Amino acid sequence: MHIKKLLKDWVLPFAIVIIVSFAIRTYGYAHIKVYNISMQNTLFEGHRLLEDKISYRFIEPARGDIIIVNGPEYPERLIKRIIGMPGEIIDMQGGQVQINGRNLEETYAKGLTDQQSLPMPYTIPNDSVFVMGDNREHSIDSRSLGAIPLTSIEGKAVLRFWPMSKFGTMD
Repeated sequence: MHIKKLLKDWVLPFAIVIIVSFAIRTYGYAHIKVYNISMQNTLFEGHRLLEDKISYRFIEPARGDIIIVNGPEYPERLIKRIIGMPGEIIDMQGGQVQINGRNLEETYAKGLTDQQSLPMPYTIPNDSVFVMGDNREHSIDSRSLGAIPLTSIEGKAVLRFWPMSKFGTMD
């Protein structure tokens, strides 16, 4: 009788907590740590973020969103900013990004933007987005990987919680 009570009072609730927390981490929200310099001056190595894995099931990604890419394009997860949307024509002239022939205002970008290995102008496929790191001279992104399929977007960075001096939303 004592074992049944122990199972009912401790083991079962503990197992439920473990299963629920695993489900939340897998399908809802996750902790992300920044490991490189490709998003400077917005994000620095060691920053910790909260990733929202739910929103893009109901809304479309938007230009300027900082996303986590996890797909066959690259062997590691990447943190990048959406620059171009499906169907747009992207070009890079004189270190400046152009979308459909108009310069893109990018107050967050660091360094000059060159096209790297991707021929320009480039039309973004209808099921994809064009992403780049904010630190343009030190970023592996769509300029070398190509457009990122929407299916490779794992989630959106929504909150920076470390360091505490930088605590806040990613807007």
